[in-house]
Amino acid sequence: MRPIGIPAYIRQLMDPVNTDAMRTVFIMEHYQKLLKGKPEVSVVIPAYNEEKDILRTLHSLSANVTGRSVEIVVVNNNSKDNTEALVRAAGVTCVNETIQGITAARNAGLAAATGKYVLNADADTLYPKDWIEQMVAPLANNEGVSITYGRFSFIPTGVTSRFTYFFYEYTADVIRRVNRSFREEAVNVYGFNSCYRREQGLQVEGYNHPKGANEDGWLALKLREKGFGKLHYVTNIKALVWTTDRRIQLDGGLVKGIIKRVKRVVFGKAEAHEGL
Repeated sequence: MRPIGIPAYIRQLMDPVNTDAMRTVFIMEHYQKLLKGKPEVSVVIPAYNEEKDILRTLHSLSANVTGRSVEIVVVNNNSKDNTEALVRAAGVTCVNETIQGITAARNAGLAAATGKYVLNADADTLYPKDWIEQMVAPLANNEGVSITYGRFSFIPTGVTSRFTYFFYEYTADVIRRVNRSFREEAVNVYGFNSCYRREQGLQVEGYNHPKGANEDGWLALKLREKGFGKLHYVTNIKALVWTTDRRIQLDGGLVKGIIKRVKRVVFGKAEAHEGL
């Protein structure tokens, strides 16, 4: 069951009473508890002008609970604001990638990561405390899994209500089931909520992809086609992440976003690969 409203812990993370200074102290203290010697997991976050959201995201990640050693790597992709300074002040690794674009940024993060597993995250997304463990465990427990991907819900930033998004998300779930059963499951994989083995990612040349495809789904496709295993959908509510609706806004709003996704189902495989 998806939540109709925004959970209390997400509202708390978004509370403006938490200043940048307070968040920085929290991240520094809790990140030290996550990074326990040599990293087993690398959480990689591409960032471009994310000074508004990056500390909230790092706050949510540093509050995660896991027995694994976790490093966080932020890739600063030519930000013109204080993104890099905020990340470094919080004690989190920040690497710079001067080639503009999400593919270059994700490849830079993969190159900088030192963990066995790479967890993809985004700077405008908030993560529950069990997210890291829920996403890594299927890979750690099953060599037949090449990549995990999870569910997400929207945090409204415009006129669309959370109640409306609740129904939209169920519609999107139906489309994902259609993709898994009849079309291409890889289109369900998003770069802000997926995990794979670093060495296998390097073997398939990371996020490089053909024109017309997207970096995250194409990586999943390459991993599976290389024989590294199946895609694994993590449905546990403990792994549900919360992201702002700016992608919907970039699609032209909720109605246009729905039409775009329905077209991917109706018009078949060629358009599905455009969504990769």
